[in-house]
Amino acid sequence: MMMNAAVSFIGGTNGDKKGLAATVTANPGELKLRAALSDTNFTDGSAVKPDNILLSIEKPGSFTVDFDIPKKDVQFQFLNTFKVEGKQVNWVYTHSRNENRTVLDGTLLLDSANKISASHELGSVNCKLKYSYVHRGFITFEPCYDLANNSWDLAVSRRIGVADLIKATYETSSRVLGVELSSSSLVNETGRLKVSAAFSLTEGLQSPKLSVESMWNFPV
Repeated sequence: MMMNAAVSFIGGTNGDKKGLAATVTANPGELKLRAALSDTNFTDGSAVKPDNILLSIEKPGSFTVDFDIPKKDVQFQFLNTFKVEGKQVNWVYTHSRNENRTVLDGTLLLDSANKISASHELGSVNCKLKYSYVHRGFITFEPCYDLANNSWDLAVSRRIGVADLIKATYETSSRVLGVELSSSSLVNETGRLKVSAAFSLTEGLQSPKLSVESMWNFPV
């Protein structure tokens, strides 16, 4: 049985969360077992507690069951793939027991560069439609329309080499501009560094909220 572990550190400004997170993943046969331990409030002197643990069982491409111990909640997720006139359709059914909330996500792959996605919460007006276009294999444009808020969001990302990605996002409803750099080339081959900045444009361009996350992966 193969096992892998990942440890990440998150640091932020302006009151954003800070802390440590660790994940252990095991692959017995066709299933994937994962235990995640997070302690985002370690800076206030709190100790790691058992109820910070999240457990999940996954059969890749079929289903995932997540056990949220702090909320005493269970989330079920079922996945399927089929063809419509030769085009691949991926859909995901997600249900959270405590919230009694069900979400359907579907993606239509038109070709290698174009896809259309939709996400709808059953019994509500919450629905998002997104179009994704990959230009020349390394620049991605993703406009998204939120029906509930009658607003548009836009994300543009550019791949740098094979290990790095820079991404910019803008939410028209909140007027928040985000910039994110995700890099493996700046650290060793088993790690990854992510730096994010969020600018609120509601009262002009001010100091951004910053966060830095570093992650290390290693076999157990």
